Amino acid sequence: MGAPSDQIQRAMLALEAAFLIGVDGVTEIWLVRHADCYRDMVETEDPPLSALGRDQARRLAARIQRARPAAVYSSPYRRAMETAKAITDDLRVDQRLVEMPLDISEDGTLEFKETPESAVARMRGVVDDIVAAHDGQRVVVVSHAASIIACLTDVMRLEAGQLRVLPYYTSVSTVRALGDRRMVGAFGDIAHLE
Repeated sequence: MGAPSDQIQRAMLALEAAFLIGVDGVTEIWLVRHADCYRDMVETEDPPLSALGRDQARRLAARIQRARPAAVYSSPYRRAMETAKAITDDLRVDQRLVEMPLDISEDGTLEFKETPESAVARMRGVVDDIVAAHDGQRVVVVSHAASIIACLTDVMRLEAGQLRVLPYYTSVSTVRALGDRRMVGAFGDIAHLE
């Protein structure tokens, strides 16, 4: 014999609460990868968004504006700033939101100059500061792929370098936080581009 429906409902609500879904006071951080800047690239030092990237940023902005975030933070890099400015002119720049420094060899191989552990620590600091400043609110953070992966790896309590995914341009990954608890909500959501 199956469990009564009210028992199942209570169990599901308890499960959701364990993952900080529907819990009062939760801070929701939308980690957004900047829009495309690589198509038809001319400038290689801190490049602007491409035409495709400007369209991606416009679509992202329409989605985010409906979500009414309390604040928008951005990496100081041009591609992130242009993505964030599509959402609002009232943005906060945080130097810790930069991409992991890297070298690109002639054959296109990437070599990161920052350890994953260092990126995890800096991104953890950003999340902790945002939670302290925006308790119970939704905040958008425009950053870069490897830094976002470092943050999500940390929240999921994986070993640095273990998350084998690449967030697409303007993708949204969410972190829910309450006190010192952190949970990943969505990962790599690009519904606004479809």
